[in-house]
Amino acid sequence: MQRIAVRTEPPRRDLCTDCGISRSSDPHRCGHACQFIQPDYATLESRVHGRTRDSARADEGFFGVTLQMWRAALRAPSPGSQWTGITTRIGERLLETGSVDAVLTMASAHDDPWRPVPVLVTQAADMAQCRGMKMGYAPLLSLLEPARAQGIKRLAVIGIPCQVYALRALQDQLGFDDVVVIGTPCSDNTTTERYHEFLALVARQVKVRPEEITYLEFRADYHVELRFADGRRTAIPFLLLPLSQLPSDFFPLTCRTCVDYTNTLADLTVGYMGGEGEQWVIVRNARGAQLLALLSDEVRLQAPGSAGRRAGPVKGFLVNTERAAGGLPLRRMPQWLRPLVGWLMPKIGPRGLEFARSRVEMKAIESVLHLRREAPRKIKNMLPAHVWALVAPYGLKPKPGEQRD
Repeated sequence: MQRIAVRTEPPRRDLCTDCGISRSSDPHRCGHACQFIQPDYATLESRVHGRTRDSARADEGFFGVTLQMWRAALRAPSPGSQWTGITTRIGERLLETGSVDAVLTMASAHDDPWRPVPVLVTQAADMAQCRGMKMGYAPLLSLLEPARAQGIKRLAVIGIPCQVYALRALQDQLGFDDVVVIGTPCSDNTTTERYHEFLALVARQVKVRPEEITYLEFRADYHVELRFADGRRTAIPFLLLPLSQLPSDFFPLTCRTCVDYTNTLADLTVGYMGGEGEQWVIVRNARGAQLLALLSDEVRLQAPGSAGRRAGPVKGFLVNTERAAGGLPLRRMPQWLRPLVGWLMPKIGPRGLEFARSRVEMKAIESVLHLRREAPRKIKNMLPAHVWALVAPYGLKPKPGEQRD
């Protein structure tokens, strides 16, 4: 596994998640490749999947072009993985079968297990070092040029939406014979330094030192799972997290206005939102089907479920976000009521695909409201048409000058 030094100059744009293109030999390509400037999902969907999303097809308006959708889990979960290890295992299988020359993905920094650093993996056994959750920005695409310089022709990339958008926008210029993409959903990222602030608050709440927490994961059952160095595990309801203590700019504007929660330009999306406690897999095209087939009978596949109603929670989220002075939504629920609601939500709230739909709608609402408040002149170019379709049922409509011609 290669940890290749990248250019150290940080990006100099306000709206940037440091995907790595600004650290390449031609940083001016950001103007064409960046998701936060003038995204063109229709063109890239057609190029990658052979067609654009069709709102008349089940859930494509929410989740993007879909060939198959599954609730999935490895029959033998990989130790140390974020869920059961599907993404890592596909990377291993690609290398074991010689389908690619290298996998471009993230590993943890030597001095901080939470900090992601980009790596080129050429040996299947090294994929194990890439398991688990990381938090923060990392210039994944800065290793595209070193990979090409080493003679790598067939590349697999595991990335989050803003990284995948830039990769797809530039793919034809990169000089690889073949590129396959495994995407993970992403929302509300922040810097690793800011994440440590949050981790310290959580540690104080559960009465441990921050370094004792080895795993933190937001689950679809309205809980955050914590694992500790001594092997213990616990789960905290969302409503009991110390989110109100975070500063309003904890999540940068880019992440509060992301329009691609489900990584729609990947060949295969692997996440959790619609998985009801397992993983959620969206096969987007024939290449994605081939990636999933690499696991053969190692993976258990089921049709995803759906339960509950999202309209109430999404409307409540809209009201809170509108009230907020900026940053995180206000939380006005009395403290004594939160444990009860935290207990009720996994039983009566939206679950499975309905939970995933609610999160996609919430992200779309966030995008509209935060851009209107903080960068109104950018809203016309940053919000594609499918975002307006998602917020329309909640009374949010484009104002004059907010839509592209």
